[in-house]
Amino acid sequence: MKIRIKGNTIRLRLSQTEVQLLGREAEVRESTTFGPDQTLNYVLARSATELSVKATFNNDEIRVILPDAMVLPWVEGDQVSLEADQDNQMAGGLSILVEKDFRCLTDRVGEDEEDLFPHPKEGEVNC
Repeated sequence: MKIRIKGNTIRLRLSQTEVQLLGREAEVRESTTFGPDQTLNYVLARSATELSVKATFNNDEIRVILPDAMVLPWVEGDQVSLEADQDNQMAGGLSILVEKDFRCLTDRVGEDEEDLFPHPKEGEVNC
């Protein structure tokens, strides 16, 4: 799972395996360690009780929560993304985007894209 944060936008991109795991399990988890006792954890979780997409930040962990009712159609279907806006008591709110991660149309050195979703324009575009 990849995380991208820019301003008041959180974007999570999941590989095929991670999407399938979310369909079977309660959560998908990743972390980035900056040094001893300095780890940022980020989690995409399912919830049977939440009715809308929500994000929290506590104890060095970003947690994005999806209602169960949204997860299975997304996991099993062709829908690419789930998005929501959350009131964060600031102008503009917090934008949350969860996406299936596509392979790039051009090769990138050092990138393993084998488990990513086929790009919709793969084979159509010469780069």
